[in-house]
Amino acid sequence: MIKESIFKHIPCGNTLPQNNIHAVSTSMPTLQDVIDYEEQTPQILEKIKVAYPRFLIHPYLKLLSNYLKDKYSVSNEYDLILLSSKKAVEAVSNRYFIHNKFEFNEPFGVIKVIKGRQYQKVLKFIQHVGYNLSSRYAEDYLYSLNIIPSLQDEKLEKKELSEDIVISTLAKAYKEDKKNIKLCTSGMNAIHSVLKGLKSIQARNGKSILIQFGWLYLDTTNIVSQYFEESKVFFDINNLKEFEDFLETNKNRVLGIITEVPTNPLVKTANLKKVRELCDKYNIVLVIDSTFATPYNLDLKPYADIFVESLTKFACGNADVLMGAIILNSNFKISHIKNELFKHSDNPYIKDIQRMALEIVNYEKRVKKISENTKELITFLQKLPYISRVYSCLDEENYQNYKDLMIDENSICGIVSIVIEKDFEKIYNALNFAKGPSLGTEFTLLMPYTYLAHYDLIVNKNKSNFLNKIELPINLIRISVGIENIEDIKNEFKRVLELF
Repeated sequence: MIKESIFKHIPCGNTLPQNNIHAVSTSMPTLQDVIDYEEQTPQILEKIKVAYPRFLIHPYLKLLSNYLKDKYSVSNEYDLILLSSKKAVEAVSNRYFIHNKFEFNEPFGVIKVIKGRQYQKVLKFIQHVGYNLSSRYAEDYLYSLNIIPSLQDEKLEKKELSEDIVISTLAKAYKEDKKNIKLCTSGMNAIHSVLKGLKSIQARNGKSILIQFGWLYLDTTNIVSQYFEESKVFFDINNLKEFEDFLETNKNRVLGIITEVPTNPLVKTANLKKVRELCDKYNIVLVIDSTFATPYNLDLKPYADIFVESLTKFACGNADVLMGAIILNSNFKISHIKNELFKHSDNPYIKDIQRMALEIVNYEKRVKKISENTKELITFLQKLPYISRVYSCLDEENYQNYKDLMIDENSICGIVSIVIEKDFEKIYNALNFAKGPSLGTEFTLLMPYTYLAHYDLIVNKNKSNFLNKIELPINLIRISVGIENIEDIKNEFKRVLELF
């Protein structure tokens, strides 16, 4: 007899966390919801008002945009896009030759874009580079004008303490000087700033190739393709022979390598000791996205020149702040290029920092509990008859690489991906965990990764074979393990056995 589950169905469009206007995730409880969202059907857009802010314009930004269109008498052939700063306006305008940079007397960025194709292209670029205006900023602005009746009821750290709390926590975790840490508006804004900085350095030293080591998150890939005419992707991080041969052939042309540790969503870990040796041999900068690793699970300090982390994930734990960080490793003597790596990022809004300051103090405790749950859950999932494959940091093919980096024996990455060959839609729909984008939350969060991240590859038959090339199953669910009682988590996966 399976006891009643603590997890309840969350209707489509509810924010995750629930009842929070600044949530970065939204409930998509059925596979059809996900498909409708990807195809932007009218019925789904009626339900989903708030989603990941880089992918869907926040309702407060829409309200503010409409207000500004009236304020500045903007004709109906244009839409306004709101950005995090005037610097962001400069970056976006220069890329798309938009010559209306300074028409708006506002403390944040505003650009006027012709509706249609250009508007969509600009939105996509902003999605990649993370120059979004904060929903909390828009909220404060709208509230001051009595356009909205109230502010989100939430706890915030004191203004004067908040930034130092966030940076000091990261400095201690990464064993780094606070001066080597830069907060950014999102994790992608951190990656954008670092890669654009490297692009500037490229012009000085003549090196032109950036390597993506492993199949990386889609927006990272897009930034690389935008800034580097020459880039090389190594899908298989375990094929070091091919990687090493390429470096030897192009030893004077490779500027940098960017990788995720572990990778998203298959949780693979590269042999970083060997990668570091090759970087030293050929004078190559190594950038590591440490979001999955967290500074509390893996010791990556001996390997990375530069860390980028999405603080929206495990550092926040509540999925209600969009923020990222760049952490420079002083071990690798790159302080002389610090300004170049930092200057393309934007500062987060103060209320986002205040909220993060309250949440990040529990970062280490949260990661330890998630790691403990994940270790037990991996063993349990491998025994379930409806799961054909479990991807985790404990996989035999890459566990040794992961083990070599572990801070202690319980440092288990809190992400697990499972493949369900039969009845995928039925099982996904039946599981009552929170289901939507993002990860690193204190509540267990599921995402049908390939459908949400690479839906175009699923529906385009000419591209679908590419999924096999990168070894990405279509019927894959990425599990971000929460801090709930592990027996309750296991019980929910066990409950769907009643369907068979």
